[in-house]
Amino acid sequence: MNRFSSWLPSVLLLIPLAVYSQTEYELNAGWQCRSISNVKDNGSTISSPRYSLNGWQPAVVPGTVLTTLLANKQVPDPFYGMNNKRIPDIYHAGRDSYTYWFVRDFREMPKAGEQVWLNFRGVNYSCDVFLNGNKLNQKLHQGMFLRQTYNITSLLRPDGQNRLAVVVYPPDPVGNPNGGQGGDGTIARNVAHQYVAGWDWIQPIRDRNTGIWDKVTIQKTGVVRINNPHVITLVPGKRQPDGNQQPAIVRVSAELENSTASPQQGVLQYVLDGHTVTQKVSLAPRSTVTVELPALTLANPKLWWPNGYGPQHLYPLRMQFLTAAKAISDEETLQVGVREIQTEWNTTTRSKQVSVNGQKVFVKGGNWIISDAMLRFSADRYDAEIRFHRDMNLNLIRIWGGALVERPEFYQACDKYGLLVMQDFWGSGDCNGRWVDPMKKDDQWTRRKYPDDHKLFLRSAADQIKMIRNHPSLAIWCGGNEITLPGDIMTPLRDSILPALDGTRWFIDYSNSDDMSYNFLGGNGDGPYGIQPIERFWSYRTWPFNSEVGSVGVGDYESLERFLPKENMVAPEYVKDKGAKVDSVWDYHKYIGYDAAIEPYGRATSVRDFAKKAQLVNYDQYRALMEGFSAHMWDWYTGVIIWKTQNPWTALRGQMYDYYLDPNACLYGLHNGSEPLHIMYNPVDSMVMVANNTFKFHRDMMMVVKVYDMAGKDSTLTQVFSEIGPTLIRPYIPIGKALKPLAKDKGLFLSLRLLDLNKQIVSENLYWLTDANGTHSGLQKLTPTTVQVNARSSSKSKIEVTIKNPAGNPVAFFNRLSLVNSQTKKRILPVFYNDNYVSVLPGEEKVITMEYTPTADMPMVSLEGWNVAEQFFSVK
Repeated sequence: MNRFSSWLPSVLLLIPLAVYSQTEYELNAGWQCRSISNVKDNGSTISSPRYSLNGWQPAVVPGTVLTTLLANKQVPDPFYGMNNKRIPDIYHAGRDSYTYWFVRDFREMPKAGEQVWLNFRGVNYSCDVFLNGNKLNQKLHQGMFLRQTYNITSLLRPDGQNRLAVVVYPPDPVGNPNGGQGGDGTIARNVAHQYVAGWDWIQPIRDRNTGIWDKVTIQKTGVVRINNPHVITLVPGKRQPDGNQQPAIVRVSAELENSTASPQQGVLQYVLDGHTVTQKVSLAPRSTVTVELPALTLANPKLWWPNGYGPQHLYPLRMQFLTAAKAISDEETLQVGVREIQTEWNTTTRSKQVSVNGQKVFVKGGNWIISDAMLRFSADRYDAEIRFHRDMNLNLIRIWGGALVERPEFYQACDKYGLLVMQDFWGSGDCNGRWVDPMKKDDQWTRRKYPDDHKLFLRSAADQIKMIRNHPSLAIWCGGNEITLPGDIMTPLRDSILPALDGTRWFIDYSNSDDMSYNFLGGNGDGPYGIQPIERFWSYRTWPFNSEVGSVGVGDYESLERFLPKENMVAPEYVKDKGAKVDSVWDYHKYIGYDAAIEPYGRATSVRDFAKKAQLVNYDQYRALMEGFSAHMWDWYTGVIIWKTQNPWTALRGQMYDYYLDPNACLYGLHNGSEPLHIMYNPVDSMVMVANNTFKFHRDMMMVVKVYDMAGKDSTLTQVFSEIGPTLIRPYIPIGKALKPLAKDKGLFLSLRLLDLNKQIVSENLYWLTDANGTHSGLQKLTPTTVQVNARSSSKSKIEVTIKNPAGNPVAFFNRLSLVNSQTKKRILPVFYNDNYVSVLPGEEKVITMEYTPTADMPMVSLEGWNVAEQFFSVK
């Protein structure tokens, strides 16, 4: 499915959830293209509406040459099997092989006094732009991230029939995809993304994503245009998410552009929460000025909070420029999140600590690469992916430096769901010279100076800062991934550009900098990666604000089927002390080994069995990761960012859901381990603990500790009333002496619950513990059982499923629910579950909700568990 630094307080900004001028529309269909090798005419000729386009083919815009070739069935799907190897790589085929003309006819005829603008939000890598026989750019436009705007009013044809022609050239150099991180590293000589030459989680993108990869719009205004509005909010003091609030301050400015030969006068104004703020303006001919409006004091504001701590309120803000004749010349609509971010040094952990609206927040984050490796973006897909992160109970996403500054639609979803964002600029230790690397073409001294054009980097950075700075979710700027930027980039970016264009956010010089987290352990300051013993997450003290630590992420059988050919559906074979024997397609898709972690559940008998057992490992690894960090918050740690939570390609590692938006058990292990109020078991000292990642004091909670044997018989170890203050971790009861003799023969289930005074569950956790030999011998022989399932439609887009496990049964263990097509029995994607991979104790029931986009036919529900056979249920 392809749908789609300062130690001073740092104030956070607002947000265009959507930015609309008075009239704006996207040129996103009707494009045609042709390889430059087959075009002999120049841009002036091609851009004439009379020029014949016979022999040209449909083009995907926004898109790339490769997405166009794929849409026209001229290359196979590079995400499936070994197909990517069948597509010519630009390094060997030559840059001309992926240099293309893109042409679009459109109808536009401006009215008197109307100004018409052509906007490009991203072209990779360089281009010339022609309209109706006229070249628009004086010199070759370069830079993947630098936006372009042209006033085309005088160049539009009187009959309204217009033609736009753009020739797009690939990056130069394109980089040798020799298997290194970023290939031979030379892709980083461009101001562009680096992963396209290949990484340890992706194969090379064959055209390096050459094309008009982001939106092209036509915008119509009056004589004065509003550009780059800027909204800052100040929220002094320490706030709570509920109750009356002391005032907040809103500061607004915007660039005003007079493109005419006459001076202009008027009023810049905005309306927010019923308040109108105005500023009179005089503009000289052909000028652009930045106008600051009077500060607004917002009484009793509704605040924006990160996920888990409070609501994400967004105020609509409407900005207009009114001419002297009171006509609306231009307007912008933004969504404003009122909040302020501060940072301070935690002397106990020796790392930075983040606060929002005066309240410290324990950072639980995920590293993000990009939504789609071939840049096929959509607002719907962004919304789904960020919603998954919200459902993991995370509160931050870091945008890795080998990719791009994420699109406004990404930030809109983060604003909506409460995900703070750490945004890297473009650089990586791998390509930019941190380490000796025999795979790289240039030595470290040379790579340390990448990219070639430092002025272009700074212009691009300034432009992208303006594009996203109004989003409340944007919390941290980062110079680069695991390395600082060159000095003549870093210094002006940090000391001049960011203070002038933003000035409100924490700037980290690089992702594992000592300014973020004191590196007392040596090494790179991040990791480890891969499978770890569960106890290690609790007992081993890693970096105090770890920017990258992660593990495995293979999906289940149905996920694997989507991109692995039938003949390659072969489970890895692990041999102790020799590693794993892995199928070549698995290896091509960057499989990271589960090693001996599957063995305690019994050696995998098939790929289906392997994938099923891998989900148990997935769940346990990521639950333990977040629990282990939470267990030491404010003592060892101020935050952790998982490497990584998603893949923009069909990779076999580091993902909570696959490329097709199908979640695996990693997501729900995190969902459990990251819940804001969480009861948990420390396997090192056998202590039952509670983590409170909220600003509330929780009192009168009954803590209930039970165990269940493999037959389903339960025993209560203890129950006690407890309480816990805001943003704290507390140990309560050691239970190791009681557990050890009960678990030694077959293992057991450990059930932990917190109940309120109404005996309602506010947190629960179920562990499956090994026997004395470290194996799950009891699970391997767990008696099959049946459950009663009722599925009903509770609204047009929501289904409620009740699972009952009758008394006297064993635990109905680790049940995977899916919403499926009633005819094909294939999963509907995406679907959002309030929980999954759930276990139901004897004599109890669980209610699971599923949200989805309605289809013509009512779907069915499937359920399959460790000891429950797969079944399908109709929805009532």
